[in-house]
Amino acid sequence: MNIEQAVLEKLRQLPVDQQQELLKFAEFLYQKSTSKTPLLSIRGLCADLAVDITEEDITQARKEMWGNFPRNIV
Repeated sequence: MNIEQAVLEKLRQLPVDQQQELLKFAEFLYQKSTSKTPLLSIRGLCADLAVDITEEDITQARKEMWGNFPRNIV
């Protein structure tokens, strides 16, 4: 007996509500295994936008954003 046959045999022994629960779980496992989209870096996300951000640009933006932030809060 292979795995598919064993699962079907157990499935047939369950009440209908548990069969539905098993189906939902099988669908969850299927989605989990098929919907893995690769994660992209920020550079990858912006690659088609023709944006070239340098480390210097980032440093300047940080200075502008955080320049007036109080250093010592008592």
